[in-house]
Amino acid sequence: MNAASLRILVVDDEPDNLLLIRQALRRLGYTGCVVETDPVQAVARFHAEHFDLVLLDYNMPGMSGLEVLSAIADKARAEQVSVVMVTAQGDRDTRLQTLRAGAKDFLAKPIDLAELSIRVQNLLETRSLHLALRNTNLHLEAVVNDRTRELHTTRLEIIRRLARAAEYRDNETGIHVQRMSLYAEAIGRRLGLPAHDLDLLLNASPMHDLGKIGISDLILLKPGKLTPEEFTVMQQHTTIGASIMDGHDSELLRTAHDIALSHHERWNGTGYPHGLAGEAIPLMARIASVADVFDALTMVRPYKKAWDIEQARQEIVHMTGTHFDPEIAAAFQACFSEILDIRAANPDHA
Repeated sequence: MNAASLRILVVDDEPDNLLLIRQALRRLGYTGCVVETDPVQAVARFHAEHFDLVLLDYNMPGMSGLEVLSAIADKARAEQVSVVMVTAQGDRDTRLQTLRAGAKDFLAKPIDLAELSIRVQNLLETRSLHLALRNTNLHLEAVVNDRTRELHTTRLEIIRRLARAAEYRDNETGIHVQRMSLYAEAIGRRLGLPAHDLDLLLNASPMHDLGKIGISDLILLKPGKLTPEEFTVMQQHTTIGASIMDGHDSELLRTAHDIALSHHERWNGTGYPHGLAGEAIPLMARIASVADVFDALTMVRPYKKAWDIEQARQEIVHMTGTHFDPEIAAAFQACFSEILDIRAANPDHA
């Protein structure tokens, strides 16, 4: 602790007292001593500047020491700045009242310079320890936050790569999961979802078809129409994907589980695997469903050619109220220009 770098505010309406204290502090090496005879000005200065300690007279005209203490107490407490009340009133009630108001110590008048030296040094050393501890805690908190962000980023990257690995089964670029997740986020934003939910939607929706890793290539890559038996097997990708992400308390994986399981459910209850209808279908799955279908329609698949973009948009309109939640389909239409921008920024050849 460098005494010369510390700033001490001394407030007293008696110039002689200020001169005495100032000289004593300077002899101790505390050259950053600021004196004020006007308590109102002292309050303003304390809030405008940085101080390490306050020596405050109890009896002053216009504004008492207790009133000054009340006016600066919040900042003093937040910044660990001790206030020493200087008073000729040594009775118990005065001391208790002052301590309750936020003072840390007392100095009796007339001031004993040896006592002044000891109290000032002790309080400033305590402040120095508080600040060192606070800085250490801030550093540790920053380290923990950095590690937490790094862990979160690593987990997200693993999840994204796993999702793209599944997508490579029937799409050589794996761009579908990236594009449809951005579509889903745009739709969710139009619906007014909070930022936390949008982040979940963006990062969970790429895992909607993770269960495809459990489907045979003979079915997944079949160029023609699936037989009823093959389609029954194909439907299992929803439950396979959900089972992969089941049993974990991560909010992201729980959301991904719901999307994987329910993104083929339909608003009118004719979807799979459980025939859920309306709002019984998880919201995130309802949003991902619209994003997934639109992008899938506009892509080349082993069993079909790519649809024209406007034709695909009209198909979403056509399936509103049967396949899709009308409110979500309306949000898709409302942000369609953003959907097109996302598609242009993430072309199939990327």
